[in-house]
Amino acid sequence: MVPPGGESPILEAKGLALGQSVGASLQSIAGLTVPPEALSQIQKDYVDQAASLWNQALEHPDQWSIKDRRFASPEWTSNPGSAFLASMYLLNANTLKRMADSLSGDGKARDRVRFAVQQWVDAASPSNFLALNPEAQKKALETKGESITQGLQHLLHDVGQGHLSQTDETVFEVGRNVATTEGSVVFENELIQLIEYKPLTEQVYKTPFLFVPPCINKFYILDLQPENSLIRYAVSQGHRVFVISWVNADDSLAKATWDDYIEKGVIQAINVSRDIAGTEQVNALGFCVGGTLLATATAVLAARGEKPVASLTLLTAFLDFFNTGTLDLFIDEAMVQLRESSLGERSPEGGGLMRGGELAATFSFLRANDLVWNYVVGNYLKGEKPPAFDLLYWNSDSTNLPGPMYCWYLRNTYLENKLVQPNATTVCGQSVDLRRLDMPTFVYGSREDHIVPWDGAYASTQVLKGDITFVLGASGHIAGVINPPQSNKRSHWTTPAGTRILPGTAQEWMATAQEHAGSWWPTWSEWLAKQASAGGKVAAPKQAGSKKYRPIEAAPGRYVLRKAG
Repeated sequence: MVPPGGESPILEAKGLALGQSVGASLQSIAGLTVPPEALSQIQKDYVDQAASLWNQALEHPDQWSIKDRRFASPEWTSNPGSAFLASMYLLNANTLKRMADSLSGDGKARDRVRFAVQQWVDAASPSNFLALNPEAQKKALETKGESITQGLQHLLHDVGQGHLSQTDETVFEVGRNVATTEGSVVFENELIQLIEYKPLTEQVYKTPFLFVPPCINKFYILDLQPENSLIRYAVSQGHRVFVISWVNADDSLAKATWDDYIEKGVIQAINVSRDIAGTEQVNALGFCVGGTLLATATAVLAARGEKPVASLTLLTAFLDFFNTGTLDLFIDEAMVQLRESSLGERSPEGGGLMRGGELAATFSFLRANDLVWNYVVGNYLKGEKPPAFDLLYWNSDSTNLPGPMYCWYLRNTYLENKLVQPNATTVCGQSVDLRRLDMPTFVYGSREDHIVPWDGAYASTQVLKGDITFVLGASGHIAGVINPPQSNKRSHWTTPAGTRILPGTAQEWMATAQEHAGSWWPTWSEWLAKQASAGGKVAAPKQAGSKKYRPIEAAPGRYVLRKAG
């Protein structure tokens, strides 16, 4: 036993060895170093805490309290060996992360080390291994091995389908119980289908409303279930709603470019929506990459002397890529050149496909404990089928992208941040200058967004020149956006009434922002109604499309059903 306040020579030696070996390894990476005083303090803290855990194991082996949900079940705390193992793992993990946080040197290299350490400690958790997980072992005994059999079956199934099951995918079917809002495909080309939704009101705003969803995902994130469908909500508010459904790219589109997605995608959708509605303008919304595409297309049109977009809504979207969060770790000149030489226009074939499964895996590992290891334990070690969850079903329905389009996006936005630089890039033969966008704009960010950090979303308010409204919602990239009013969840923040000029930084804005309970949707709906009311209302059309654009098929259409190959 170690006396209270004392140190075990064995633990002290192990602590010093751990600190010295890991410290030496970290210092060899890109010239990074751990300051000696920081390393000394980390070593001391490690020895003290390890001694405390050892005393706990000897003196009070049945009184463990572990504040980590991976070890929350009674099987962990009631078994002294498992409790000690979990506690030592958490201590080791925390120590490694402290060392990574203490590094001095190149900022991006430090961030990459932090990310790698986090991935390693997440993967090394004893909960991820059957031989070390008492909860999974107990279930195996109780089911006489059936849970292990089921786990192996789940593993083989997931290997066959090419991705980890995060939900029971057999429960959902696109068009049957997700993406069910009634509508018709009224236009299609090789890149998009344009869907017009059936009105739910006797009158609609004359100026139509166009959704531009991200092309890296299926559009039905905006139309999961009737009760959480942003599309249905917009229709119920009296808008004549059109939505782009991007095709899931195959080899026939391996040479498609960013210009193609702008011209044949967004601009074509704007023009068809106007033509069908018989109006000069549309109100338009872009979500995530859809917002970047929409703003780019609008800038291209402005350079041509056209202003067909009356108002913009940008949801968790980048225009200024100054802070891209964790994704920045993966993107540098070498990585972009590699993609360009293998998938871009400079590749031997002149193009290729960025596989949706690769993108989906990258996003999942940004939150590995929640989106990877949680399911490894449940699906494989415990043999459980994951519960049905519409959002995770959508998350697993990945989408391929044409290589040249993807490579242009990587270089000109994430790597070189050219869109925000006036006339620094050319799209569809036009110099892009976002300062030409002077229409009223509603910008939304999510406070816990790890894909588009909310200060990155806020930065759009400093780029555009029109009357800007900014709203911040709680939660993350998807859950923050898909937050219907009737759920009465979370909260949102707005600019104080009477503020005409938004502060220069997100932090300054937050210092005076006003918090409101519940969804941000009604705030946006009220804003959008003001923009749409300028064109007045008309009787709701009795059928979709027009004489020129006749309905092709019922929503959600064929394109959204195509699976990533």
